[in-house]
Amino acid sequence: QVQLVESGGGLVQAGGSLRLSCAASGRTFSNLIMGWFRQAPGKEREFVAEISWNGVGTYYMDSVKGRFTISKDNTKNTVYLQMNSLKPEDTAVYYCAARLYRDYEYWGQGTQVTVSS
Repeated sequence: QVQLVESGGGLVQAGGSLRLSCAASGRTFSNLIMGWFRQAPGKEREFVAEISWNGVGTYYMDSVKGRFTISKDNTKNTVYLQMNSLKPEDTAVYYCAARLYRDYEYWGQGTQVTVSS
């Protein structure tokens, strides 16, 4: 089992920045592939970013490339999502997730990000 706890959400003006954190416990963190997803009101949950178990490989949805950066600190059992140049369309609940194999099987409770115009 893996427990994930997100933090760092909040209200920010368009063009601003936030850094989300996700602390993991319960399993060897360094083996986990970590991801961030988001869900806006009335929309389906969507993939935002992913980082490989060793932090070398990163992947992003097209609309956040160049603005968001995912990183992983295996010494702190924490994954981060640095979000810059935020837009109102980035408003959503952001979820941290973890997987060992193909499918994401562990999820956090989510943290709200609201970007005002």
